[in-house]
Amino acid sequence: MTLCPVSSGNSLPMICLGRISQVFYAEFFDVKFCPYQPLDASPIFAAVSKKHIVVCRLTATADDSNPCEIISIIRDDDAEARNYYCTWTRDAETGKPLLCYGGEDAKIKIYDIVESKLVNDVCDVVTSPIDPLIIASCSDDTTVRIWSLDPKHEKQPCLCILGGEGHYWSLLTLAWHDTGRYILSAGHDQIINLWTVPDLPTEPSDRPVEVHYPHFSTSEVHSSLVDCVSFFGDYILSRACHDDVIVLWKIEGFSSQDPPLPQSMAPTTINPANLTRSAFNLGVSAECPVPYTRLIEFQTPGCGPQFFMRFKLHFVPDQHPILAFCNASGKIYFWDFEQITGFHDYVNALRRPRRDGEEPVSKPAWLNAITHRSTGNAKSGLTVRERKAADKVHRTELEQVPELKDRFNQETLDMWNGKYGVSNPQVPLKPHKIENCGASTFVGRQVAWSPGGQWCVVVGSSNFALVLQRWAPSKKDA
Repeated sequence: MTLCPVSSGNSLPMICLGRISQVFYAEFFDVKFCPYQPLDASPIFAAVSKKHIVVCRLTATADDSNPCEIISIIRDDDAEARNYYCTWTRDAETGKPLLCYGGEDAKIKIYDIVESKLVNDVCDVVTSPIDPLIIASCSDDTTVRIWSLDPKHEKQPCLCILGGEGHYWSLLTLAWHDTGRYILSAGHDQIINLWTVPDLPTEPSDRPVEVHYPHFSTSEVHSSLVDCVSFFGDYILSRACHDDVIVLWKIEGFSSQDPPLPQSMAPTTINPANLTRSAFNLGVSAECPVPYTRLIEFQTPGCGPQFFMRFKLHFVPDQHPILAFCNASGKIYFWDFEQITGFHDYVNALRRPRRDGEEPVSKPAWLNAITHRSTGNAKSGLTVRERKAADKVHRTELEQVPELKDRFNQETLDMWNGKYGVSNPQVPLKPHKIENCGASTFVGRQVAWSPGGQWCVVVGSSNFALVLQRWAPSKKDA
């Protein structure tokens, strides 16, 4: 495994190194970068195993030297501790970064990284994107709980419970919307819920606010337990065990720009035969004929029966959105969403009739064609029989664009269609890039991106944390 070469700011990562620690044998289940550092600072991440949390700092290198420095190893000495999740928050008074982690023992522990001490005890935990003192957790009790780390809520830190009739089996994953107004939850029952977060109390309260019904609920997107969900703007990304795909889909009628719907509009479970319930599309209409729409699937082969495998989308202003996922045999897959839309724009531009004197449409620089070295006895073009046979076969969307069909061979068009074509949402897109860590038994559990997008870290089985770098400094600048 070698350091990646210097490359552009929107390039896809390459592996830099493998194991970050050999001081204990463990399986890492979660990894998160600290989001409260300046973008030009060396990023810090925490990797969580059942009994240990390893905190590391990354420094860019221009050679094969290890960019990863272990700055702290936290051991959880609770006998019942089985930690699976973590999230970063900040001290209400000092602003110091704090690490929250938890798992099977139903405790959310808060650790001061700077002072190297446990601060407090309070399933998947995520921090509100609009308030670092607000975190959400989910667990086997089928509820999502919203907590406050503000000292004024010390007596009753649980501000809100999203539960009631939402789920009937253990939860595995949740995600905040960027507005902080909505939460996704999913788990063993195959159900994905979208909850509207009510106005949270700003003063001390005696009991949490209870929400009994989500505004959207479906068990139709996936056919098995759902172990990862995420927002992409107002769209949703999700994956499930056995499906071997990540699905991008949208709730029809839902817009975070609209005022939040009142709780009284949340659909109830009065008709259990309804596999999808939505307050955003109360009736079938020409504008919203279905409650949700599948947009794109991303192919993730090699997962088998494994679950608790989570993807991560890097989505920040002025950078390409990049989706990353690691399968159960050490392969890390990447998709560049900007390339998908760029390819779509390129094909549409070729379809459009050109006016006299108009410049020809330029092929995007990243869109590489497959070329074969010709030999002396190689055939030039198709025979008449081969051409007639090809005309009888159903032509793909790209083959119907004359400029593409005339300029590029069939192998190239098939490759492009497999990676970027979105005309059929039931056909999953192949990865734009695959990195192989070299350990065929490595099971990826979680992916994390540094805030600036330079680093991607994958953690999982065999005590591995794979560090991938998108662009490296030149040796003279290192």
